[in-house]
Amino acid sequence: MKIPNPLQQKLDLRTETNALRKLPVSTNGIDFSSNDYLGFAKSLEIFDNTHQYLVDKNIKANGATGSRLISGNHHLYTLTEDFIAQFHNSEASLIFNSGYDANVGFFSSVPQRNDIILYDELCHASIRDGIQMSHAKSYKFQHNDYEDLESLLRKFVTLSGVEVSVYIVTESVFSMDGDAPNIETLVQLSEKFNALLVIDEAHALGVFGDNGEGLVQSQNLQNKVFARIMTFGKGLGCHGAAILGNTDLKEYLVNFARSFIYTTGLSPHSVATILMAYKNLNSSLELQKLKNNINFFNQQKQLLGIKPLFVYSKSAIHSAIIPGNEKVKHIASQLQEKGFEVKAILSPTVPEGQERLRFCLHSYNSEQEISAVITCLYSLL
Repeated sequence: MKIPNPLQQKLDLRTETNALRKLPVSTNGIDFSSNDYLGFAKSLEIFDNTHQYLVDKNIKANGATGSRLISGNHHLYTLTEDFIAQFHNSEASLIFNSGYDANVGFFSSVPQRNDIILYDELCHASIRDGIQMSHAKSYKFQHNDYEDLESLLRKFVTLSGVEVSVYIVTESVFSMDGDAPNIETLVQLSEKFNALLVIDEAHALGVFGDNGEGLVQSQNLQNKVFARIMTFGKGLGCHGAAILGNTDLKEYLVNFARSFIYTTGLSPHSVATILMAYKNLNSSLELQKLKNNINFFNQQKQLLGIKPLFVYSKSAIHSAIIPGNEKVKHIASQLQEKGFEVKAILSPTVPEGQERLRFCLHSYNSEQEISAVITCLYSLL
């Protein structure tokens, strides 16, 4: 049976604009594309520790058996959420099945009708989808533009007191650019206007801080932020996410976040993997290796004179802007033929004219590999 014509027309348009997405085939190329920044997804130590932990606890279950409010709230959830809260100096944490679920659950339920959401224009699709499901009014501010944000705050908030709840929403590391906001400035604005600051730390966990605790906590600003979203599918190399906040926020989410309430919980094995990954952060040497590689990558860009191509970044994500879907796909294909797994990010994922090569760095990349991929890019350009 054929799909309806409007669907086929949308697919045809994607093909015509060289923007049709395809599921990639796995290769054995040098990894500069995955979000596995610390190599935890491939860690035999974490794998073995998770297995042994389940054996020692005599946990023999393949699934959660139901939503957490019915039968799926196995005791590993409590142990892991308590550990996460302590690790992040937070009063409470609540695990969701994914970062997407966490953002959709938070933004669709927490901001109320007539509340105001001010979000960075480059916020992740999961944040925007959650906001779209909310009854609150939402307005975007220009990327990392604090003057634009303050003008919006002045429009919706009086200095004498807040008429409605206002949420400032951003990410500590932006997934397509790799850059970061000035969190201290955001805290100052949130305090000045009595707004609630919400920060998605998906690409900062495992990258920033002495133990990979994230950018907010590395600056000791965690008590100034209303909620933090921690995603485990990047630096922790597993699956799931947690929302950090006070106990009242946790209780509210348990009662009103639909992406939490109406889904089967994570399996005991998944939750145990999260716990073991967190414990490994405390003793991991991989974090320092990653930081060294980030510094080395930035040095190589400078040496070859191609730094202006890249969005400024001190994170594990580095994006070289190469406008045009066809051109950036062609260069990515040439890099892949040379054995480097580098992905092209096309419009409409990013705005037209902002197409890019996205380099993800890892603790397990060698300096020789980094130097080789940068040199190859330089020769292709």
